[in-house]
Amino acid sequence: MAHPLFVVDAFTDRAFAGNPAAVVILDAPAPPEWCQAVAAEMNLSETAFVSSRPDDTFDLSWFTPSVEVDLCGHATLASAHVLREAGGAADDTTVVFHTRSGALAARFVGDRIELDFPSRPPARVACSEALVAALGAAPDEMWSHAEGYEVAVFADPETVRDLRPDHAALRAYGRHGIIVTAAGDVDAGHDVGGACADFVSRYFAPGAGIEEDPVTGSAHCVLAPLWAERLGSKLVTGHQVSARGGRVECEIDGDRVLLRGRAVTVVRGSLAV
Repeated sequence: MAHPLFVVDAFTDRAFAGNPAAVVILDAPAPPEWCQAVAAEMNLSETAFVSSRPDDTFDLSWFTPSVEVDLCGHATLASAHVLREAGGAADDTTVVFHTRSGALAARFVGDRIELDFPSRPPARVACSEALVAALGAAPDEMWSHAEGYEVAVFADPETVRDLRPDHAALRAYGRHGIIVTAAGDVDAGHDVGGACADFVSRYFAPGAGIEEDPVTGSAHCVLAPLWAERLGSKLVTGHQVSARGGRVECEIDGDRVLLRGRAVTVVRGSLAV
């Protein structure tokens, strides 16, 4: 039986930028083994599987080419974007997804989509020599969150842009994901879509089958509270400075973080198996 299949570039307003996610629309949740095989076939950082419930909410799961994950921002944004384009969700409404991280909401705000995600403030930790060697540079600070995210804070954004990590060493390091970040350089005009960013970042997760993720919504659940506290503002904007690049607008709302971005559909088709 054929299933509608889309590829969407998330956290961007133009094609071939941001983070591409595959979105598969199903009649009902599928076996994880089948979803994993499809995700491996798609070979994108995430493939999302969406099916509707009788109460007009949706089941949503996310798979990298090698593992199922607990939380994914860009594939959630892509899924909401597909539902709006396909007529499964109207403008100015809120879509509720049931996921491994509980109920997550996506709200349509003009041409943007706002995700309501858990805030994950990190704690200060020591930096290991193994991580310094894997990154090829020593961060000024090291932070960590219990969900497996580690955050290396550098003094300037150019260091973050220029890092060439040893991905095999990062895989051996054994953590779920490494975020590298620095304050945005307004004077240098780190411009994303006509606006300067408060901070820049990159994200590496070779242990999950992703050497570098282009734009990572879940990482901003950790970055947003860190930079919001430093900058004294509940509203902060991140620029993930991967080769594709993307912009994530963040707002702290108690123990939640609202992540806002745009998306562009680049492929519409069907999965034949």
